[in-house]
Order: sequence, then C-alpha cells, then structure tokens
Amino acid sequence: MTGTFVGVTRTIDGSSIARRIRAEVAERVAEAAAVRRVPGLATLLVGDDPASAVYVAAKRRAVREAGMRDVHRHLPEHSTEYEVASVIDELAGRSDVSGILLQLPLPPQLDAAALIDRIPVTKDVDGLTTASLGRLARGERGLRPCTPSGVIELLDAEGIELKGACVAVVGWGELVGRPLTHLLLRRGATVSVAHEFTADLAAVTRPADIVVVATGVRGLVGPEHVRPGATVIDVGIHRTPHGLAGDVRAAELDGIAGRITPVPGGVGPMTIAMLLVNTLRAAEWGAEAAPVPVC
Repeated sequence: MTGTFVGVTRTIDGSSIARRIRAEVAERVAEAAAVRRVPGLATLLVGDDPASAVYVAAKRRAVREAGMRDVHRHLPEHSTEYEVASVIDELAGRSDVSGILLQLPLPPQLDAAALIDRIPVTKDVDGLTTASLGRLARGERGLRPCTPSGVIELLDAEGIELKGACVAVVGWGELVGRPLTHLLLRRGATVSVAHEFTADLAAVTRPADIVVVATGVRGLVGPEHVRPGATVIDVGIHRTPHGLAGDVRAAELDGIAGRITPVPGGVGPMTIAMLLVNTLRAAEWGAEAAPVPVC
C-alpha cells in the first residue's frame, strides 16, 4: 500500500532550530562567566577512528563557540581499560569539568559499558550511564541522551502536540529508540515500537501520527509505511557515493508526509545542540549545592 498525495511536505529545519538553541546556551554561558562559573566539557577519544575524530572535533568546536571550557584527552588505540578509567576518574574529580563525553565506539579490548558507568551521573552529558537511564525510566531529574532529546525539541519547535499522539518508534537501540520511547511516554504519547523481529513494519507505522526511524538501515522506510500527513523524523545517516542518506526514502515521501526531517540538516545538528544544553544543565545543577563565589 502506498500513500496518497496530501500537498506540500514541510521540511523541518533542524539546523535552524539547533542554531537558536546554541545561541540561547551561549547567552546563559556568558551570564555564568560573569560569576566565574564557566561550564566545561571534557571529551575523551581513544584511538584514531577517522569518523570519531571528526565527530569529536565538531563537538569541541561547538563547545568553544558557546563560550564553554574545552578539555580534551586523546589516548592511543592500544590503551588498557585501566588507563582509560584513570583518565575518566581524573576528569570526574576536576571542578572545572561540568560534563564528560566518552566518544564511541571504543577499541575492541575495552568494555564500553563499564567505562561509561565510571562517569558520575552528574557529569554524564551523554545520558548513557546506568544511573542516568534509571533516572529517565523513573521520571527523575537527570541528563537525557542527546539525540532523543533533540527529536523531542524538533517536535516541540514545530508545535506538534505529543500528548495523545500516536508515535511509532522504529528501532530499539540503546542510544535512540529506548530512551526516546521513555521521553515520549512521559510527554503523554501513545508509543508503538518496531524492531528487527517485527513481522509487519507497516502495520506498526501506518496508523501513527509521528514516525521516528532510527535503525541504521538505509532506505528502510518509504511511502508504504507512512500515512498521509504524518510527521517523519529520520535519525539515520549513511554515506553513499551520491552524498548522505537516511533510514527513510525521503524523496518518495514528498507530498505524502506532512513534515519530514532532511538528511543532513535534520536530527544531526540537534544532537550537538543538546550536548551543549546538557553541559550547561550539569554546570547549573552542580552549582546549586555549591557556595556562592566570593568576588
């Protein structure tokens, strides 16, 4: 079954929304600097994976542009778990480091889950520690994973009501699908989840008002999966000989989807924007229990 033409599909401009959020963060950082509380983000890169190096460089650039303190550690590919853990512990003890980001993936000799859990929950700006995910599941205050938070911000910026909406989340990964499901449920959405064992994907996605696709499978979702007028959020990103592509066959949804995020320029810019938001929140929440500095 394919969709029906509904008119012009609106492109959700994630780049523009992310710029606004980053500008707001920069303003609040400037206010914090006036009382000597500049947030700081520590990035930790292990090895020389080219893609990871590019991602870390982009995050560090955004941190500096926001006026935050940029702290970086780069360890060799053959680093032991003890060596990486020691750096995490050192960063955790620094008062000028508000947040710690351990860039994934790690070399195969390292236990990513164990190392992530060494990051204090108060500095877990990726929102991936067991403690952070537990706080999310229980609805307690905490730092949320950046990409799912970015998806929620995109929907809010578009004025899309989540309370009572039917949302299909395609993908049950630890980085996006699972935390996003919790965030949506907390906002009052009715959520259906599809994963690799789902027998009929269209049966899950076609009734939905909003379809979020985060599978890592290029071009998985097309017009047969989307009802006319639905909002489609494409989290996937893939390099192809013709440029970047997503998990959604976006061109085929033109005139069917009511709104859709592009690749690039949709969810991607929001991830870094929300990383800055989390770093600022970590600094502000940490300062709540700190004494007022003497000028």
